[in-house]
Amino acid sequence: MTVEKLLKTILLYIILIIGVSIFIAPFYFVIINSLKTNSEYLVSKLVLPSSFYLDNYVATIEMMKYGKTLLNSIIITAFSVFGILVIASMAAYKIARTKGILNTILFFLFLSVFVVPFQSVMIPIVVMARRLSLMNKLYGMVLVYLGLVSPTAIFLYRGFIQTIPLSLEECAQIDGASVYQIFFRIVLPLLKPITSTIIILLGLQIWNDFLLPLLMLQTPKNYTLPLATMRFFQTYNTAWGNILAATVLSSIPMIILFFSAQKQIVQGVTSGAIKG
Repeated sequence: MTVEKLLKTILLYIILIIGVSIFIAPFYFVIINSLKTNSEYLVSKLVLPSSFYLDNYVATIEMMKYGKTLLNSIIITAFSVFGILVIASMAAYKIARTKGILNTILFFLFLSVFVVPFQSVMIPIVVMARRLSLMNKLYGMVLVYLGLVSPTAIFLYRGFIQTIPLSLEECAQIDGASVYQIFFRIVLPLLKPITSTIIILLGLQIWNDFLLPLLMLQTPKNYTLPLATMRFFQTYNTAWGNILAATVLSSIPMIILFFSAQKQIVQGVTSGAIKG
């Protein structure tokens, strides 16, 4: 190996180590500080704890009613994502395969959602939800997410469907398959990579959402994990140990989901998922 090649390899490793350190640093600070007492946290946030103070996790699980809160987050996220997948995949297939000015207008209307900030529509959404008796109800949250987040999934599905050869559907049509049979038996199985990507992206978005649950969920029994974590912020005293422990506990389900579907996510992204 020449000196120049060796220097390039060393430089590459240094860049990789710096990049990995930047990504790992937040996890390091959250985890080690969640295992400290409040006084130990205030003394230093960088050093390892003198002993693992697990009382933060015990108290946090009890105070935020972790089981019930976790169940609320799972219900809202799972039903929202499932509904979005069903609606968006069929809508995107229709838009991608039907030519016409109406479909083009509909697609650009869906895209317009991306440029409208949520803060500008949150008040009308809350007013409408109140009139429809959707406030403080888990299914109300699911219905609102279906309307707010489906355009993102439609955009991703449409780009992916356009990469599927039309000849596959034409062959099935010649064999006598109906439109529904073509979609559910041929197109839908081919959407597995992008479906995994959408599950992760939108699942994370809904799981970590704070503002919409804050506006719509008013009683603690319906709180999601981000709302329950907020309760540890107090006016004159902030329980950092409990906050960081709650952050770790809230992140575990999504980390498990991400690593279990990591292969499909990479495949979905590299298969032209965002081709317009």
